[in-house]
Amino acid sequence: MRNITILGSTGSIGTQALEVIRDHPAIFKVSVLSALKNSELLIQQAKAFKPETVVICDESQYLYVKDALAPFNIQVLAGEAALSEVAAYPQSDVVLTALMGSVGLKPTIEAIRAGKSIALANKETLVVAGKYITELAIQHKVKILPVDSEHSAIFQCLVGEENNEIEKIYLTASGGPFLGKNGDFLATVKKEQALKHPNWVMGAKITIDSASLMNKGLEVIEAKWLFNLEVDQIDVIVHPQSIIHSIVQFRDGSMKAQMGVPDMKLPIQYALNYPDRLKNDFKRFNFLDYPNFSFQQADRETFRNLELAFTSIKKGGNMPCILNAANEVVVEAFLKDRIGFLQMSDVIERCMLDINFIETPQLADYLETDKHSRILAAELVTKSIF
Repeated sequence: MRNITILGSTGSIGTQALEVIRDHPAIFKVSVLSALKNSELLIQQAKAFKPETVVICDESQYLYVKDALAPFNIQVLAGEAALSEVAAYPQSDVVLTALMGSVGLKPTIEAIRAGKSIALANKETLVVAGKYITELAIQHKVKILPVDSEHSAIFQCLVGEENNEIEKIYLTASGGPFLGKNGDFLATVKKEQALKHPNWVMGAKITIDSASLMNKGLEVIEAKWLFNLEVDQIDVIVHPQSIIHSIVQFRDGSMKAQMGVPDMKLPIQYALNYPDRLKNDFKRFNFLDYPNFSFQQADRETFRNLELAFTSIKKGGNMPCILNAANEVVVEAFLKDRIGFLQMSDVIERCMLDINFIETPQLADYLETDKHSRILAAELVTKSIF
């Protein structure tokens, strides 16, 4: 029996993780659930899975959640600080960090310090402080198990290849809803269009990131730290069918790819039960349904967020932290119709130019960089100077 803590249980990854757990009651038990503000769903989940503790980050909803769960003998905590507290609970074996954004950084650090296995769905943790996190994981002998479909694919391809040198990895991208569109088209798109992903069902923030290719840029940064690669060992190719989830090329030229129908429950299940695979009834891939696979170069000129991500990780230091913080601000603004689709890249680039660069940041530097980048990005959005 593996005891699972899910940080971000009401989001897309969290709800699918609970589906996996529900299908394997003899293998998994939920210890902790947390939500940012969706108290209704959190209460439903707690009643169904009977965790020892739940966390509602929105402190104004604490009493409501506490009263609703009083008959079930479930401890209720509130506030973001509580996330770090429960991440280190001794009864948990695996901490699934499915929080959205840089709020996942501190709880992940505490989980690593407590020696927990990390099922990482919060890519921003490695984007913001990749060097710090990977060194901390090595220090505490903690394995970081990627949940993103692309990184899970790379991870699966590397099983049994510990002594074989990676020459290159290829992260595949669907291209999102705007594949092949030019700048004139993108200048007028609305959030309703950007939220219509052709292949994956995801939360609003990650869906917008996918449409702008920022999601793929963040994955490039994450891959560098997860697999100890140089930036020029990472490439992005567009594969609209989303069947080949990513590819590893070894030093002898041979390549391994992980394939399957688009379904996030598979990488979630693999991470939660690593290194063993579990039988399931997920939809199986049929080659006859996909007689043709296609590939093309990612358009880093039109979709500038991907180019900005590559620029940030080549620069290093706190630059990816600036990129991520600014992106979180502009995506929220775009979802509220306060900024245009292409303007998001303008704000991010301006922040990367104006925020103080730190070549060898410490944890406090990352936190300060995140704070100042958000302030500047919000000011730029408000001024609408672009």
